[in-house]
This record gives sequence, structure tokens and C-alpha cells, in this order.
Amino acid sequence: MLIRPMAADDAHQVLAIYQAGLDTGHASFETTAPDWPAFDTTRLPGHRFVAQDGEIVGWVAVSQVSARPVYRGVVEHSIYISPAAHGQGVGLALLHRLIASTEAAGIWTIQSGVFPENKASLRLHEKAGFRTVGVRERVGRHHGVWRDVVLLERRSPTVG
Repeated sequence: MLIRPMAADDAHQVLAIYQAGLDTGHASFETTAPDWPAFDTTRLPGHRFVAQDGEIVGWVAVSQVSARPVYRGVVEHSIYISPAAHGQGVGLALLHRLIASTEAAGIWTIQSGVFPENKASLRLHEKAGFRTVGVRERVGRHHGVWRDVVLLERRSPTVG
């Protein structure tokens, strides 16, 4: 499996994997993947990676959490794995590559929000060194149901 920077040519496969995750109902409050221009403008270009095993089988990307200078070292990430590649180490490989790239760029915190029902994602993040910061209870409605979100973060031991 190859982990490499995401390219515009990957758009179709990346967005298809994104939509497959959204279709589970446990990946995001979003229900439809954005088009490529919207995806592209909201993710930092230096920290977007795909896992490729012939086809793309997963991706990870980050967004800036705030334009305020004090938060320049804090990003929020998303990670999505093709259903056919679940349980094969793709997610952990992508998170390790993301951690290396963000630390090299001076980013000290990677955060994310995960639905508590998404046990596989919670286990993955724990393996990658993320910790649970707390739970935002009933933070939003998804398909007419109030949902909680587990807040996760990984603080770099070498940056900051």
C-alpha cells in the first residue's frame, strides 16, 4: 500500500469514499459529499493524503480550525476508509503520515469529532495517540435525531 499526497486527479475516488462513509450515518453530520472545488478550498494542501492499493482505499485531510494566529498550530482532520479496506491498517497508516506532516509543519494539535457509535474510528484514534477530551451532548440533529460527538485530540510531544 502506498501513502501519497492527494492530487486533483484523485477527486472522483476520494469523494466516492467520502460518500460511502456518509452513507453509514455514523461518519458526519453531513449527508452528501461536497464537490471537488468545495473540498479543495477547505482542506490544507500540505496535509492531504491518500492510501492507494491499485485503487484509492482511503484518505485523510485537515482544515484550519481558526484564522486567529493563536490557533495556527491547531487543525481538525477527517479520515475516510473504503468499506472494502476496513480493518486492514489503512487508517492507522494514514494517521501516521498525517501526524508526521503536521509536526514537520509546526502544528501542535490535531483534533476531530466522532460519533460515539463509530467504535472503529474511536479505536483507530486511540491507537494513533489521540485522547478523548470530552463529549458534546446533543450537539446537532442528524436525520432528525439529536447526536452526541466525542471530541478527540492529539497533542504533539515534539511541537510547541
